[in-house]
Amino acid sequence: FAYYKYDPSTAANAIFVALFSITAVGHAFLLARNRTWYFIPFLVGCLFEAVGYIGRVISAGETPDWTLTPYLIQSLLILLGPSLYAASIYMILGRLTCMLEAEAYSVIRVKWLTKIFVLGDVFSFLAQGAGGGILAKATTPKDQDLGNNIILVGLGIQIAFFGLFIITTIIFHLRIAANPTAKSYSVAVPWRQLLWVLYVTNTLILIRSVFRMIEYALGWDSILMKREVYLLVLDGMLMVIVSVAFMRYHPSKFLVGYKQV
Repeated sequence: FAYYKYDPSTAANAIFVALFSITAVGHAFLLARNRTWYFIPFLVGCLFEAVGYIGRVISAGETPDWTLTPYLIQSLLILLGPSLYAASIYMILGRLTCMLEAEAYSVIRVKWLTKIFVLGDVFSFLAQGAGGGILAKATTPKDQDLGNNIILVGLGIQIAFFGLFIITTIIFHLRIAANPTAKSYSVAVPWRQLLWVLYVTNTLILIRSVFRMIEYALGWDSILMKREVYLLVLDGMLMVIVSVAFMRYHPSKFLVGYKQV
């Protein structure tokens, strides 16, 4: 049994270590400066990604005699990082809805909006973590299949809740565009930009989750498992873009006055 179906690239993975480390430092600074504590999961997600790619760099240095610990680190942390991104992203829409005094336009009561999506994200996180743990220690085809199936359940939950969140955001956007609230006129910040940031970042995470679901569904002998480039581009690069997008368009720039509301 081999942990990898290819020889991991030291240079490529080191680049991702640097990128995620930079975004982690940036988000830590923004979080501390603006006291946006609901973005702590997002920061932890950046750290998960950075440490996960450190695990891949270590594995690259061990080729072909890979050891379990670096493989386990990269397998679990890179798999789970986007779930932590999602936890913070889900909290943005509820805060924006309250800031614009547009609770009536939400298809889910604002009281439950964040709770429902974060709860779904927790279930996804736990399932992916359990499956990843089983898969990382798998030494038989039966163990591999069990780990794969549990991860697929977790990714399926994540995709379902992301899809529902995107639909909820679109409906809210259409309603407030058709009949703006008085508060939406008086808010000085360009809050509509934040909705478009949500669309883009949610879509990228959704694409990544679909890729990982297909990857695990096809199994260990698929082309997706045999070529490192797919993971680096369809997971790593997409998550870098999400991390950078929320540094450039940090919610603290748009949710001005939310606490007062």
